[in-house]
Amino acid sequence: MSLTKRILLAMVLGLAVGILLNISRDLLAQTVNSWIDEFVIHGLFDTIGRIFVASLKLLVVPLVFISLVCGASQLGGNARMGAMAAKTLTLYMATTALAIGLALTVGHLIQPGQDIGLGEAVNFTPQEAPPLKEVVVDIFPSNPFKAMADGNMLQVIVFSLLMGIAVANCGETGKRVSAIFHDMNTVTMKMVSILMDLAPYGIFCLLAKLFSELGADAILELSKYFFTVVLVLLMHGLLIYGLLLKLLAGINPIDFFRHLKELVIFAFSTASSNATLPITLRTAEEKLGVDNRIASFTVPLGATINMDGTAIMQGVATAFIAQAYQVDIGLSGYLTVILTATLASVGTAGVPGVGLITLAMVLQQVGLPVEGIAMIIGVDRLLDMLRTAVNVTGDSMVSLVVAKSEDSWDEAVFNQRD
Repeated sequence: MSLTKRILLAMVLGLAVGILLNISRDLLAQTVNSWIDEFVIHGLFDTIGRIFVASLKLLVVPLVFISLVCGASQLGGNARMGAMAAKTLTLYMATTALAIGLALTVGHLIQPGQDIGLGEAVNFTPQEAPPLKEVVVDIFPSNPFKAMADGNMLQVIVFSLLMGIAVANCGETGKRVSAIFHDMNTVTMKMVSILMDLAPYGIFCLLAKLFSELGADAILELSKYFFTVVLVLLMHGLLIYGLLLKLLAGINPIDFFRHLKELVIFAFSTASSNATLPITLRTAEEKLGVDNRIASFTVPLGATINMDGTAIMQGVATAFIAQAYQVDIGLSGYLTVILTATLASVGTAGVPGVGLITLAMVLQQVGLPVEGIAMIIGVDRLLDMLRTAVNVTGDSMVSLVVAKSEDSWDEAVFNQRD
């Protein structure tokens, strides 16, 4: 059985087992439920699932550092670095603005919060977002080892680029160092392949645990909001990305999506762009045909700042909360939401809980009560899985467009069948 089929099977079985365990809570005796919760759900499933995610995260920093040094050193100096960075950042910011604009439009048309009875508002205290000055300063590391230990990806990217450019300009010494990094990159990618072979077991345990705890009530109560977010995610992930890929690179979107099957499943299962980063990079290089020197820059940067899925949630959530509180924010309010969420996707990239933090910032900008976030937290975990799948699809699309524009795309790799 191919790896893709094994992963799909694990996903289906995990969903089925999780739902059955959730339903069985009302049918089994209390002692049996307690035993299942302790030893199966929070014991076996939780342990294997957490080990799997930790193993993926283990590779993120070394993979980004090694791969980015390889990519920057191959540029032969910084002649193309500025143009490539400008294209990448422009595409990431533009797709984020499109995502939140689409979300606000659909949210306004469907009106998911129109019939919501608020009842008592639950207090929600978001983390304070850092000021813009500190965000800019914090991009540059004072200690690269601390940045790697803390998993601060923007700082790791900056240090890796500086080292790669230095290696490219060191003549024979640089060539020897570059060869070492390329050998290390081969070994690291082999580690990714080993983890992918074990992935079905981790995916099964992650989904079984999640759906054993996620009752249907949470979705039913917010079904209109939930399915509005899902609709916009699908529209953006399939239609917008497909259209941009065709218009900007002339590449068949169907073939593109065919190559992303495993990646999307990984992203859905882990609900983390950073944890999925090794698989995104592997997919970009080995299935999409993106040259390493492009992918090693665009993919880590995208995992850090490209949050189209999160932007969609913020757009629909803003419309939902405005409708629930019966507040008309007007056209200027919608434009403010688009601008704030787009800039915040970069400004709070290194902050935990980024989706809810940026949503709180957006709500404050347009005068909506931050407490409204409490209404959507119940279904946010499941939507986060779908958002991550859209995020990694966007990272892959931008990588492919930039590679094609930089004449660094291997069409033969892209056209090969799985």
